[in-house]
Amino acid sequence: MQGSQSTRTQSTSRRQFLQTCGGSLTAAAVLAARSPRAWAAEQNTIRVVLVGCGGRGTGAAANALLTAGPTRLVAMADVFAHRLQSSLKSLSSQFGQKVDVPPDRQFVGFDAFKKAIDVIAPGGVALLCTPPAFRPIHLEYAVAKGCHVFMEKSFAVDAPGIRRVLKAGEEASRKNLKIAGGLMSRHYKPLEEAVARLHEGIIGQRITCWAYRVHGPVGFHDFRKEGRSELAHQIGNYSCYTWLNGSFLLDWLIHNLDVACWCKDAWPVSAQGQGGRQVRTDPDQLFDHYAVEYSFADGTRLFAQGRHQANTWGFWGDVIHGSTGCAVLGEGVPHPRIYKGHKPTPENLIWEYKGPPCNPYQVEHDLLFEAIRQDKPYNETERSAKAAMVGILGRMAAESGQEITWEAAMASNLELAPGLEKIASLDDPAPVRADANGQYPIAKPGFTKVL
Repeated sequence: MQGSQSTRTQSTSRRQFLQTCGGSLTAAAVLAARSPRAWAAEQNTIRVVLVGCGGRGTGAAANALLTAGPTRLVAMADVFAHRLQSSLKSLSSQFGQKVDVPPDRQFVGFDAFKKAIDVIAPGGVALLCTPPAFRPIHLEYAVAKGCHVFMEKSFAVDAPGIRRVLKAGEEASRKNLKIAGGLMSRHYKPLEEAVARLHEGIIGQRITCWAYRVHGPVGFHDFRKEGRSELAHQIGNYSCYTWLNGSFLLDWLIHNLDVACWCKDAWPVSAQGQGGRQVRTDPDQLFDHYAVEYSFADGTRLFAQGRHQANTWGFWGDVIHGSTGCAVLGEGVPHPRIYKGHKPTPENLIWEYKGPPCNPYQVEHDLLFEAIRQDKPYNETERSAKAAMVGILGRMAAESGQEITWEAAMASNLELAPGLEKIASLDDPAPVRADANGQYPIAKPGFTKVL
């Protein structure tokens, strides 16, 4: 559960380095590698491509370019040309010559990811940062082409997608490829230390975990009024359509669901819950509230509360109750603290982080690129996929109104967007469509089938 990585180091020959670290190099560069000076200056440059050029992707590219050792962004891909250009402009102004993406390596369209990955295959690093519905497709291709990967959460939106991700992760291990998942809280030093204290027993037996993300409404913009197609509209609002993001519970609570399971050092075995649209009127698929109770094998529980409604109480974090104390931590809680008893008051404080500041977004990339350069085993696929499956399991329980076991959820063959690989253009039909009243399909507990 703690996802610790082996520190085994292997010697790397020039040929191995060319295959695993540099991406595809020109013939001239290969010849130049015969010189030790050229080897140090040129051949250890790790080539990077960005697939998905929104805010998450642009941030991931910046983190990659800030890692130790020479790196270069050499290709970009997105379905929206304007988003690619905006990202390219931002990164170029920040990193100058480390961004080398001429027009012939700026790829737009649903097959753009293949063209970008082909630029650095084998051995470069693919940053996969599109909406999560596309992650299994892109990960499979990157691994097949022999590329290392950083994949942003939430990794997949349904059980078939999770199984594809897990299979690709296994193939990556066989090929000695490195994969990092975008659950940056796992690499936040204050949180790492807090969780270690919990595992040491500072609050006794961990009995109940509470994961929260409750705040104002998720944004919505009607891009159809600007002349965009229905599919472009939905992708532009990917947080609002279940086939794209897997639900608010998955894509917005995944960090704190993962942190809760990390604290417990276990994955749930079942879930039951509820949710619905109480106040939201935007024409999309979102539930605006969730309440899901997960059970662990030992009978203890994790309770997840997700809500995005205006003018309501808000909290973003995790609360862990033990037999002798409690902890308040998780994403949204920059200063984790541990208390004696179950009242998190100053006089009950027994631990807080005293170390230097930490940027987990940077650390997750530092670890990935260090593993590539030093040829250390590094593969976060299984843990990342299981964290996403916790969110998917919760969505299944809330949308159906049934208790769903982990085993049944993992075996489900229900896809939220069947045939996603066949989409070739923004003018193609969207996987979900509005009815005559402009309303989209919304899950109905007691009626919706999830298995």
